[in-house]
This record gives sequence, C-alpha cells and structure tokens, in this order.
Amino acid sequence: MRSCYFCQTEIDVLLTIGHQSLCPNCGRDLKVCLNCKFYSPSSYKECTENIEEHVINKDIANFCDHFVMGEAKSKGGTKKKEEALKAFNSLFNDDF
Repeated sequence: MRSCYFCQTEIDVLLTIGHQSLCPNCGRDLKVCLNCKFYSPSSYKECTENIEEHVINKDIANFCDHFVMGEAKSKGGTKKKEEALKAFNSLFNDDF
C-alpha cells in the first residue's frame, strides 16, 4: 500500500507522482525522499540508487529521476531507536 509518509493517507496506485503532487489529506509534497522506495537512512547519500547529487532536504519535493513511490513505512523505527539508546546509556549508569 502506498501512503503519505507524513499522515499515512493511502495514495491511489494509479496517481502519477510528479514534482507538484500533493497529499490529498495533509497537503504535503509527495515526491520526497521519505516517500521513495529507494530512501535508506543507512545508505550512502541516504539512497540505494546511484544518485549524482545528494538531496539535502528529504521532506520537500525534488527533481530526482529515480523516484518511485514506496510502500508505507512505519515511523515505529524512531521508538526502537530511542529504546536502544536508553538501554545503551543504562550500561554506563553510575547508580548501583
């Protein structure tokens, strides 16, 4: 299911996503790295494709030729990251 990264509204698969495409619910840009199936925070330039220029702002529309609307991504990764950081920091806690 394709959905807007920002509000998780389902996006019609027949909709062609262009530079000026907006989410029908929240009005945010749809052609953004955060909505792309190639977006990967752990990859070089945060993209699994071999892109020429690094896109700095991942949350605003861009002109990347590699853009393909990806499947819905869970924002739950942030919570897992916070939990892992908390567990790591507890290793160095001086309270006995």
